[in-house]
Parts: sequence; C-alpha cells; structure tokens
Amino acid sequence: MTRTAYVALGSNLGDRAGYLLAALSALGRTENIRLARLSRVYETAPVGPSGQGPYLNLVAEIETRLEPQPLLQTLLGIERRLGRVRRERWGPRTIDLDLLLYADVVLDAEALTLPHPRLHERAFVLAPLCDLIPDAVHPRLGRTYRALLEAVGRVGVRVWRP
Repeated sequence: MTRTAYVALGSNLGDRAGYLLAALSALGRTENIRLARLSRVYETAPVGPSGQGPYLNLVAEIETRLEPQPLLQTLLGIERRLGRVRRERWGPRTIDLDLLLYADVVLDAEALTLPHPRLHERAFVLAPLCDLIPDAVHPRLGRTYRALLEAVGRVGVRVWRP
C-alpha cells in the first residue's frame, strides 16, 4: 500500500542548495519512494548553538511503500552518504532529513515519534509544510498547520532567492 509522508530537509554547511538537491535526488532514486511535491525553499535562522550560519529548508511530499521505521532508516542512510556527522544536538549540518508526518499515523516508539514531536514549534518546518498542506490538521493537536504557523510566527523565515 502506498502512503503519503512529509520529509523536512535542511542544510547550513557548505553548498546548502547542493546538499538539498543531492538529498532530493537520492530520495527520488530510492525504491518504493516517489517524490510527489516540493515546497518552496526557505532561508531560516538557525536554532541551537550560536555561531551557525542560516539554513536552507524545504519539505518534500513523498509517496512510499515503506513503513515508518524503514523509511526513517532510509532517511538516515541518505544523511550518512551525504556526509552528515552528528556532533552536537541542533548543531550545524550538511544535511538533515526529518520524517514529519506519515499518513495519519500517530506513533510513540523509542527511535521514532509521529508526527515529529517539535513540528508544531518550528516555523522553519511549518512554513514549507504550509506550502503543501496548510489546511490539514495535526493529528495530536487538532489544529491546522496554518494555525500552528500563525501561533509561532514567521520571524527568521523567508523565501530563499538564490
């Protein structure tokens, strides 16, 4: 069975746009994953340790036959192949792939929480997600993604113009 999922992509080291393109290319070449739609690309202020450069962020809507855990492992494998090294929480990164939503699944597992547990707090995720599904309802919070974005505001988030 094919399911719709949403993946956040972000980069703030090196060729940020190049890393996003490489990750999208890898997703598109992965068996049982089809890229359906992409949000606009946003340039966003970093969250976490100071001294980081701005991020480029987008959200990809995918169609997949993979279950949530194997999909997460696929995303982590793409990160590794693109040079992602996890040194510090919320630190700078070549590429970050986060599974935000998977169909209407609500899951609390050791390695995976769905929807993403901080999705509703992050304008850098909500803005691109609203490009795709602004009126969809967060399955835990019962509010639309548009309303969640309005609640957190758009400070530090702007559409990227290369």
